[in-house]
Amino acid sequence: MPQSRSSLLTRRGLIAAGGALGLVAALTACGGSDSAKDGSGGKDSGAAASGPWSFKDDLGKELNAKSTPKNIVAFTGTAAALYDYGVNVKGVFGPTKTADGKADVQAGSMDISKVQILGNVYDEFNVEKYAALQPDLLVTNTWEKDTYWYVPEASKDKILKLAPAAAIGVGGSVSMDTALARTADLAKSLGADMNAKKAVDGKARFDAASAKLREATKANPGIKVLVGSGSADLFYVSTPGTSADLKYFQSLGVEFVTPEKTDEGGFFESLSWENAGKYKADVVLLDNRTGTLQPAELKAKPTWAELPAAKANQITPRVTEPIYSYEKCAQILEDLAQSVQNAKKVS
Repeated sequence: MPQSRSSLLTRRGLIAAGGALGLVAALTACGGSDSAKDGSGGKDSGAAASGPWSFKDDLGKELNAKSTPKNIVAFTGTAAALYDYGVNVKGVFGPTKTADGKADVQAGSMDISKVQILGNVYDEFNVEKYAALQPDLLVTNTWEKDTYWYVPEASKDKILKLAPAAAIGVGGSVSMDTALARTADLAKSLGADMNAKKAVDGKARFDAASAKLREATKANPGIKVLVGSGSADLFYVSTPGTSADLKYFQSLGVEFVTPEKTDEGGFFESLSWENAGKYKADVVLLDNRTGTLQPAELKAKPTWAELPAAKANQITPRVTEPIYSYEKCAQILEDLAQSVQNAKKVS
């Protein structure tokens, strides 16, 4: 699963702190879905309907309520995706605000001044403030079986007793297109109009961007892409099959560097900076999340400066935890297509 920016001392903390890195164990996912149906497999709901609400999430749990949830609390990135579909939330948890008070990259287009921030870092979640919001539904992502992304283990039981929780799979066997369809299913069940112009245009843009990336990989074959994330002491290199975005890019023809000696789950390799040049690549997809080292900071690392991709200035930001709306993911694909198309073979 993607690493957060906190503790490197636990297995979950490690996979959350650097970027690549997707520790994804078995995910009990529902798989793909037809965007013309709601999350429970029923008829197209369009706007929020009066009467009972139901949704089957990607942990296989059937969620039911007497009416469509209104007081929604969500992981920041998931809230940002719902926002793009016209579904607003009352509160968020996860990276939302940077140290200078600006919106974190994971907040997307949301106006963060209009949501209650229950926790801004990994393992932080104010249960009292959550209860005060009188939540009808909690929404987040899931990377591993029976886990809720950014819901702290220490307080998980208390949190999950206060409202039903829906988890959308974004790792394991799940690809980006499936994660997008499932997020759209959830948004529709909560009242989003998926026939609205913005939603239709977003899907069309995503499809066109996918075609662009496929064309770019065919037009410029042999370009090797390394997915990396920098911390003060380590450079992480991730495997391509561990998260929804990378799996989808690979299906479109992107050629990734695959590390040889990975963590216990086989998902990423941690390299000391002395060994950061172990793998040669033409392009580096670099974790763009707040708290990870960016190119200006990485210049202080001699081995980074010696990477062929760094010398050629072929560094592309990686949105390590995508906002799963078609609009936001289309932009990711467009940027990557341009990087692959313009890349020169330097490795």
